[in-house]
Amino acid sequence: MVPEAEVQDVLAELQRLRARVPLLAGALAASTDGLVLAQDTPGVEAEGVAALTAASLGVALRMTEATGRGGFRELLVRGETGYIATYAAGSSAVLTLLAEDRINVGRLHLEGRRASTRIGELVDTALRRTAQPAPASHAPRPRTPPPGGPLPHRT
Repeated sequence: MVPEAEVQDVLAELQRLRARVPLLAGALAASTDGLVLAQDTPGVEAEGVAALTAASLGVALRMTEATGRGGFRELLVRGETGYIATYAAGSSAVLTLLAEDRINVGRLHLEGRRASTRIGELVDTALRRTAQPAPASHAPRPRTPPPGGPLPHRT
């Protein structure tokens, strides 16, 4: 799980991205298994989009593997009224963008790739930190009596 401080940093990145790209209708960062990390998707159910992103990611991974195109980088879907773009964000997250149909797709890719790189760095760094064991304490340990009671003292 990503700590709250990094979740806030990811959300701030999503909000900056939406401010830079006016025709971007929503932005969502999710784990590769479909859990929402942060979202700025007004009017859209983020949990459903994250789950569908995970499903489409699975198909995209199989497709790139089957065709020898290397690891997954991005996926673009065009509907009648807009685009859904998904970008790899580090080793364990994805960025999904919802854009209006009038968007400049080149600009969408440029900004989406930059943001996914930053989000990937934030998430991967946070996950590495949380996966490391806590440093051992150098404080003296209290002595506990051995089983069977305390040892006798000489007097």
